[in-house]
Amino acid sequence: MSQKVALPFSEISQAIKGFSFPRTDWVLGIGRGGIVPASIVAHQLGCSLAIVQVNYRDDQNQPVYENPVWLNTKLPKLPPETHILLVDDVSVTGKTLKTVKAELAEYRVTTFVLKGKADLVVFPDIGTCVDWPWKSINYEV
Repeated sequence: MSQKVALPFSEISQAIKGFSFPRTDWVLGIGRGGIVPASIVAHQLGCSLAIVQVNYRDDQNQPVYENPVWLNTKLPKLPPETHILLVDDVSVTGKTLKTVKAELAEYRVTTFVLKGKADLVVFPDIGTCVDWPWKSINYEV
């Protein structure tokens, strides 16, 4: 297994702060991995935040289902044409983002991840796994 890259929380927050976002009315985070990034983005953009629970991979980043599975989550009722920023930490195959985006067909959705495949990616040059500070017991701020 390749070595994980450690990114301090301050570097992640600063990168998000300097990122150029499209119009966003709501931030929708994918739990679990997208909760912290979505919270940071919503706070920095001054937008409302909702979290949906969709599971596809385990803690070792291995798929546990053939396709992403909704876990008792209801989407918030939003006006049509709402601009939603769909946020996750990592998108390896894009399956989770596609699954959630399909449920948001009546809205204008832009996908956003810290690393991987999406419309917007904060760290596009990181090719290895990341040791996210919110998933680590001893983390550097």
